[in-house]
Amino acid sequence: MRFAPMTFRSFILPVVLGSSGAVAAAPTVTEKAPVSDTYHGVVVADDFRWLEDWNNPKVQAWSKEQDALARGFLANLPDIGAIKARVSEVMSVPTPSFSALKVVSGGTVGGMSGGKVLLGMLKQPPKQQAMLVAWDDPAKVVYSTATSEDAVAAARAIVDPNTLDAKALTSIDWYVPSPDGKLVAVSLSKAGSESGDVSVFEVATGKRVFEIIPRVNGGTAGGSLTWAPDSASFFYTRYPRGTERPPEDMDVYMQVYFHTLGTATETDRYETGKEFPRIGEIQLETLHSNSALNGTVLATVQKGDGGEFEFFLRSLDGRWTQFAKYEDRIVQGTFGPDDNLYLISRKDAPRGKLLRLSVAAPQLERAAVIVPEQKDSLVSEFDHADNLLVTDSLVYAIYQLGGPSEIRAFEHGGKAMMAPTQLPVSAVGGLSSVGRDGILFTNTSFTHPPAIFSFGPWPKRLSSEIMPDGSGATSLKWVTERTALYSTSPVDFSPYETVRDFATSKDGTKVPINIIHKKGIKLDGSHPCVVTGYGGFGVNREPSFNPSSIVLLEQGVVLASTNLRGGGEFGEAWHTEGMLTKKQNVFDDFLASCQYMIDHKYTNSQRLAIQGGSNGGLLMGAALTQRPELFRAVVSHVGIYDMLRVELSSNGAFNVTEYGTVKNPDQFKALFAYSPYHNVKDKTAFPAVLFLTGANDPRVDPMQSRKMTARLQAATSSDPAKSPVLLRTSMDSGHGGGTPLKARIEEMADVDAFLLWALGVQYSVK
Repeated sequence: MRFAPMTFRSFILPVVLGSSGAVAAAPTVTEKAPVSDTYHGVVVADDFRWLEDWNNPKVQAWSKEQDALARGFLANLPDIGAIKARVSEVMSVPTPSFSALKVVSGGTVGGMSGGKVLLGMLKQPPKQQAMLVAWDDPAKVVYSTATSEDAVAAARAIVDPNTLDAKALTSIDWYVPSPDGKLVAVSLSKAGSESGDVSVFEVATGKRVFEIIPRVNGGTAGGSLTWAPDSASFFYTRYPRGTERPPEDMDVYMQVYFHTLGTATETDRYETGKEFPRIGEIQLETLHSNSALNGTVLATVQKGDGGEFEFFLRSLDGRWTQFAKYEDRIVQGTFGPDDNLYLISRKDAPRGKLLRLSVAAPQLERAAVIVPEQKDSLVSEFDHADNLLVTDSLVYAIYQLGGPSEIRAFEHGGKAMMAPTQLPVSAVGGLSSVGRDGILFTNTSFTHPPAIFSFGPWPKRLSSEIMPDGSGATSLKWVTERTALYSTSPVDFSPYETVRDFATSKDGTKVPINIIHKKGIKLDGSHPCVVTGYGGFGVNREPSFNPSSIVLLEQGVVLASTNLRGGGEFGEAWHTEGMLTKKQNVFDDFLASCQYMIDHKYTNSQRLAIQGGSNGGLLMGAALTQRPELFRAVVSHVGIYDMLRVELSSNGAFNVTEYGTVKNPDQFKALFAYSPYHNVKDKTAFPAVLFLTGANDPRVDPMQSRKMTARLQAATSSDPAKSPVLLRTSMDSGHGGGTPLKARIEEMADVDAFLLWALGVQYSVK
């Protein structure tokens, strides 16, 4: 129910100077226009429903005033100029980062396996956006002693978003090269909207050679494209266009179409999808082999975001056949070069097992278990997955170890083989094939910047040493080596260390907590501290290298990252214990982690802050309303707070499978019990709070932040000079993806300055 009051007033009182030297945010009075809804006999009041309607000019005016208040406060924080200079210094260092690597045919030089080109995404400050590049001689960067500077110099831009518009608001969502390596389809979106249209470019020249295909990618269900073997046509996902659906359905009902290059997209052939759920999300893959099955298409269809999947195959005669249903608990599939499907199953195996199924006879009951469930969790991914890779004779899979992850290798029949060497307590990903059984992969840790490593049977890399493989047989020992595709740290992390321990949650569950701090600190409870978490959608919170964290670390701040239930770090059971009616477990885990930091004398409640985003923003809202006295400050990015209304937004409908729906009595009861917006208590001393949102966010409606801000401002009894409630809105960004470097620097500086001010840290130049 949408409510737009006929009259309201919103005003901001003049600001005054706080004792800290910052400009204090005086109380904001937002007009209340009460409405109520009844759910299963429970009447729920909503004073700020009118803030949901972004089309209302008065809502836009309210948002603009709130943003001006927030930015005015942040701009006058102590040492904001020095903090921004330091953030900019760290984030603008032109150290490159490389990702999404793919080797394709079509090269003119004798690189890997001859005639290959390496494609990838290159991000290099001070450029605002990452660009799609090519290396025409992959050997020079993959197995040589070249440096990362050499790799950047050898990179040839194919699509550079920095040149596509003056404001650098265009970004690449994803790319897919054609089988012959001559063309590449690229999804481009603007201003963080994730609303991607696909263009086709020549790999050799970077020239845009074919028409734009609109509405392929979106912020709700993502998007996908897979080429036919002829490299002249492809299958793609498509959202409704024009008047095909009413406005509320334009970001759902994804379907699959077929396009031939050089023809009008209006004439594209419908393939499948009308029978899929309203909130179906689709990923596509084509089998490329030398057999009669070449060109078979796999469609993976997820129902919303809750981890339920169906699988379909398109035979060469155009028929789509379903071979796995939701209850079969297959969560991922990919083709192997041997005309088999390799599937991750969680049926009777919550940590996952690996199956092999013939494409020619895809009856699931005939699938062979090649790797049974192990003590660690087999990672599954959906959107443009790079966690499971099948080569000529090996299967590479990533396993979760409770936060850290590692690659394991198996023969097609399941026999364990030698795996790449990896950093301890680190994260791996980005599996890509470089011919035969060779792979590239990314490895990083909390203190090691990401680097691309090679592993495989390259003649220059093979050792003459014979090693036992565990079964009594012998095999060649392969060597893992860092390529020239690596990042360097713009700062020195050697003075810091990472400690991993476990907090005890309310029900006795042990929750991992990863703590980064300066070596040799005294645990006397005096240190400023920031704790982060996520806990949802089976997402694994892995070790990651974040050079900008140095801005807080060098000021003596202790940082902690938690692995909460709701994630997938310990398998599907860990996920399900933090979803639907068990979501409160996530908040209990996080609060226990924060209490751990106090009990173990890292900090105290007056020097403890928390920060999170998206589903982690929901976590911030729940922690804030359930234990407001525990924190001095809260920073919440693009968060969800009104859990009774979230399912009415486009992407919120996809979240029902994870959070639940108010239509279900038990799920409503759970949602209402923790919904941050509905659990704000009047006349409560809340800590300092900074909400951040993007006006173009396709995943979390910015109205969530607007309503929560108004509710907290009306309820807090804290002194606004010491504990303001602020809302910072970016008009040229969305959920975070595609945000230009300049805007990321400004936001990071505002957040760091806010945290340091709130935690009582006097900034000092290091």
